[in-house]
Amino acid sequence: MGGAIEAGSSVASDAAAWRSAIARALRDPDEPTLVFQPIVDLRRGVVAGYEALSRFAGPPTASPDVWFAAADRLGLAAQLEARVVTAAIAARDRLPADCFLTVNVSPHLMHQPELADALTAAPDLSRLVLELTEHVQIDDHARLNALLDQLRAVGATVALDDAGSGYSGLQQLALVRPELVRIDRALVDHADRDEVKLALAELLGSYAGRLDAALIAEGIERPEELEAFIRMGVPLGQGWLFGRPTPTWTTLAPELGEWIRALADDRSRGDRIASLVERTTSISDSELGQVSTILCADPSLEFIAVLDRNDRAVCLVRRQLRSGDSLGETHVLSVSLRASADAEVADVATRAMTRPTGSRFDPVVCEDSFGGYAGIVRPERMMLRLAQLASAPASADGPDRELWLVGAAARNER
Repeated sequence: MGGAIEAGSSVASDAAAWRSAIARALRDPDEPTLVFQPIVDLRRGVVAGYEALSRFAGPPTASPDVWFAAADRLGLAAQLEARVVTAAIAARDRLPADCFLTVNVSPHLMHQPELADALTAAPDLSRLVLELTEHVQIDDHARLNALLDQLRAVGATVALDDAGSGYSGLQQLALVRPELVRIDRALVDHADRDEVKLALAELLGSYAGRLDAALIAEGIERPEELEAFIRMGVPLGQGWLFGRPTPTWTTLAPELGEWIRALADDRSRGDRIASLVERTTSISDSELGQVSTILCADPSLEFIAVLDRNDRAVCLVRRQLRSGDSLGETHVLSVSLRASADAEVADVATRAMTRPTGSRFDPVVCEDSFGGYAGIVRPERMMLRLAQLASAPASADGPDRELWLVGAAARNER
């Protein structure tokens, strides 16, 4: 098409075309449009807030990140972000009760007149969360924090976007002291099958908790990921599993809300095995011939549970990786220990550690109240939980400090 800008073209080669496209968007009072993706309370199973996301009609047909990157290189990003911030502030009037609204803001642009005016013009910024993006290093934290304190004074909440990526890290958390921290989606993707990702997310949560910040797991697309972060105690989640960005305020499917509440209730009983269960792929004993196909299709899969006709686990198949081999060999583990979901962690750990040496560190099969397969529990997770329970201070309100939730009303009362 004549005059169209290819989405992958560089800003340098198409600077004039990009400048024209951005100027056109700025002349249109309805550009860019906003869509809203729900952010879910992973304890109560309800929508707690929404993220305001930009959409450009084009041309060019390019993602919002490409538009904002082009605007930044051309010195027009502050004007474009000011347009989005102004629209987000106005959208609060339509926001459902007891919900907050987040909007992305680039820290290096916040003192430019266009964006600074948009941020400071409103006398009340309650229920608005300003998410500081991490695409450019923050050079003057003192100046930035002075502005953030000014915005907090009129009700705004501060979030740090994509913690663990870009220039952020633990130092950024310590310097900015946000009330909300997003876990980089790279740590969320298939975290249920990656102990390293879970450990890093838990480390980030522990550090954020010491700064009185709450975590939000971004990019949750699979039920298994949701379950992993609920069991970890992450208070907020966002992703396609809950709803895609839409022009309206999406609500949570009732059945999903009920499931979240059930998982959170299990998690609150931290001394029970149910709080440590890891869901794994399961097959019937007649499907054993498909094991290699299943493992090849999902390189992150480590265990497959083999079930009988009564949904009772008869064995576990474990991937045995060899160097340079994505499949490796498989090893069949007999079920050496079963435990009910409501069994105490200390009791099951004791039983696990008294097994024969060869099976002592095999996963424990967890069963529901009907004896059906519910998942596996790794002995190392039981050991970690026992250490956490032993070191947790007694509290009448419970030990769930990391479950502190950035609710709009509660945050505005601070």
